[in-house]
Amino acid sequence: MAKCEVCGKGIATGNKVSHSNIKTKRTWSPNLQRVKAMVDGSPKKVHVCTRCLRSGKVERAI
Repeated sequence: MAKCEVCGKGIATGNKVSHSNIKTKRTWSPNLQRVKAMVDGSPKKVHVCTRCLRSGKVERAI
């Protein structure tokens, strides 16, 4: 579910590294917003990351 419907940005994984250099797995979630956008000429609620919203890749529906 955690995936931008415009750019496809999803959950990233990596290591949390402590001060003593112990590594454990962790995840980073994208900042997704559920917005009403124009999709194929009709308004639809979609999950979009804030980077796509800010750069104007999504046309918001009123």
